[in-house]
Amino acid sequence: MQSTSMDYLTIALPKGKLFGLSADLLAKIGYTAEGLSDKSRKLIITNEEKKIKFIVSKTADVPTYVEYGAADLGVIGKDVLLESGKDVYELLDLGFGRCHLMMAVPKDEKRAKLLDYNHTRVATKFPHIAEQFFNRHGMQMEYIKLNGSIELGPIVGLSESIVDIVETGTTLRENGLEEIVSIQDATARLIANRVSFKMKFDRIHTMISDLRTILESEAAAK
Repeated sequence: MQSTSMDYLTIALPKGKLFGLSADLLAKIGYTAEGLSDKSRKLIITNEEKKIKFIVSKTADVPTYVEYGAADLGVIGKDVLLESGKDVYELLDLGFGRCHLMMAVPKDEKRAKLLDYNHTRVATKFPHIAEQFFNRHGMQMEYIKLNGSIELGPIVGLSESIVDIVETGTTLRENGLEEIVSIQDATARLIANRVSFKMKFDRIHTMISDLRTILESEAAAK
């Protein structure tokens, strides 16, 4: 008998820094597959015995695969999830990949107050999050979407400030920038397609319970 999509649990994993952490955590509850790697040429890797499929995806595409049901579940950073605005369930804070979104400006061009940057240009990978933040402060900004090194924006005169994610702050310091306000903390999250969550509830619920047990155990051991 041919297997159907209902027989499998399909999980989208992001390439890059979250991939290995995600794969390691899932392996602790038995969710793995031979050859699962973000370096693999195969984009879909299957464990036929346990009926698990992994989609190896670009980070920004994970919420899209999940929203449209190409994947039942996905692992994605809270920052990317918020920026995407996708209609998915956020099931669990996985705790790793910790960073935060912030606004930074050149050290020698700091202004006294946040409102002093009103009506200036901000370079960012996260225009939606940035706009929501500045709107809350009653500020009108010009948003310049960049996909590469956001720190270049103020350095080359493209913008007065940046909104970006930061972990240690080293890159900011090396480029003469200083964080002036924190916007949003971010960690990796487990997300689900809304229909899949209902149709495959028992299996997903068991998975969440197993993951929560692992996370709580690891937190207690620290």
